Amino acid sequence: MELSISHILYGLFTLAIIITMILRKGIVLPTLLGTFIIAWVYRGSIIDGFTAIFKANLVAAQELFSIFLIITFMLALLHSLRDLGADKRMIQPIQKMMINGHVSFFVLVGITYLISLFFWPTPAVPLICALLVPAAIQSGLPAITAAVAIAIAGQGMALSSDYIVQVAPNLSATSAGVDTAQVADKSLILSLITGFIALGIAYVMYRKMIRKKGDPRNQQELENMQLTQDSSQRDYRLQFWSRLFAILVPLALASVVIYMVYEKLLSGRMTGLEGGDGAAFVGGVAVILLLLSTIAFRKQHALDYITTHITDGFVFAFKAMGPVIPIAGFFFLGSSDFSADIIGVKENPPAFLFDLVQSTQSILPQSALLAALSILIIGIITGLDGSGFSGLPLTGALAASLQNSSIDVTTLAAIGQMGSIWTGGGTLVAWSSLIAIAGFCGVSVMELVRKNFIPVMVGLIVATIVAVFIL
Repeated sequence: MELSISHILYGLFTLAIIITMILRKGIVLPTLLGTFIIAWVYRGSIIDGFTAIFKANLVAAQELFSIFLIITFMLALLHSLRDLGADKRMIQPIQKMMINGHVSFFVLVGITYLISLFFWPTPAVPLICALLVPAAIQSGLPAITAAVAIAIAGQGMALSSDYIVQVAPNLSATSAGVDTAQVADKSLILSLITGFIALGIAYVMYRKMIRKKGDPRNQQELENMQLTQDSSQRDYRLQFWSRLFAILVPLALASVVIYMVYEKLLSGRMTGLEGGDGAAFVGGVAVILLLLSTIAFRKQHALDYITTHITDGFVFAFKAMGPVIPIAGFFFLGSSDFSADIIGVKENPPAFLFDLVQSTQSILPQSALLAALSILIIGIITGLDGSGFSGLPLTGALAASLQNSSIDVTTLAAIGQMGSIWTGGGTLVAWSSLIAIAGFCGVSVMELVRKNFIPVMVGLIVATIVAVFIL
C-alpha cells in the first residue's frame, strides 16, 4: 500500500501524542496542531487546514454530545438528592452491616460499585468516604485497605465498563465505527473479570492487615481522615422527602436496570434500548427524578433552582470530558467514516490510521493474542495522563485497524478501554482521581498505587487472555 506524506505525518503525530502521554503532559495541543497540518498538506490549502480544525471538533462534539447530557443529568440528580439529604440516607443502613473488617471490605466494594455505576466514582467518593469508610475503619479495616477496595471497585471495575452511563463504550465504539452495545457488553464482562481477580488478590495479600474491632489504631486512622460533616438541621418536611427519595431513587434506578436486562436477555422485542438508547433511558428517568426532588426541596422556587443543578452538571461534564473533543477530532480524522466531513472530501475519503496499520500487516504476525496485548499496552500508556478517557479515541481507532480473522474490533476496543481506564481512571497513577480517595481516607496516594499495582495488572492480563480465547 502506497502511503502519502499526509499518512506519514499522521503516524508521526500519533507517535508524538503517545510519547506526550507517557510524559504525563496534555495532548490537546498536538492533536489540534496535527489536525491542522495534516489537512493542510492533504488538501494543499492552508485555508482547508484552518477549517478542518473547526470541523474536526464539530464532528466530534456532534458524535459525543449525548455523553455530556447523560453526565449532566446524573450529576444534577445527585446534587438534588444531596439538597434533601437523601444521598446519605440511601447508604446509612449499610453501616450496620460492617460487623468486622473482613465484611467491611466486601461491603465497601459492593456499595462503591453500585453507586459508581450510576453516578460515576468521582462524585460518589466523598459520599462513600464520609459515611462508610469511618464505619469500616471502626470495624477493623485499615484505611489503606479501604482505599484499595474503593479504588478497584469504583475507579476500576465500575468506571472501566461504565455500563449504565455508557460514556466510555460510546467513545470507544464511535472511534472504532461499531455499535456501542457490543463494546459495552464485552467491556462489562472484562471489567468484572479484571475486578474480581484484582479484588481477590488484594484481599488475600492484605487480609492480615485487618485488625480487630476496638483496636486503638482504628481511632488514630479516623483522626487522620479529612472529612467535613453536614451538621445543618432540616425541618420535618425535608426529613420526610429525604426518606422518601432515599427509597424511591434506588428503586427507580434498579427497576430501569432490571427492565433493560429483561428486554435484552428474555423478550428480544426492544432492541432500541441497547447502546446509546439504553443510556438515554437512564438519563430520562434521572431527569424525572430530578424534577420531583427539586420540587420537593424548593416548591415554588423549583423553576429557577433546577436550572442551577443542570448548569452545574454541564460544567462538570465539560470539565471532565471537554478535552476529549479535540482529541477525538484528531483520531476521527484517521477514519474514513469521519474524514470526509472534516476535510471536505466526498469521494474516497482517506483513512490515515487504518492505512498505516494495514501497510504493516505483511510484516507483523497475524496473532490475536499479540493484537490484544498490543492494544492493552497502548491503553495503559494512554491512561498515564491521569484521565482514562482521553485515550479512548486512540484505542478505539486502533482496534478498527488491528482486527483480523482471529479477533474482532469490539473485543479489541473493549480491551483498550480496560487498559486506559483502569490505569488513568484511576487505580495505577497517582495524578488521577485516585488522589481524592487517598485524601479522604487519609493515606498516601503513592502507597495506594503500590497496593493496587499487582492485583490490577494481574487482573488486566488475565482478562485480556480470556477475551482472546473466549469472547
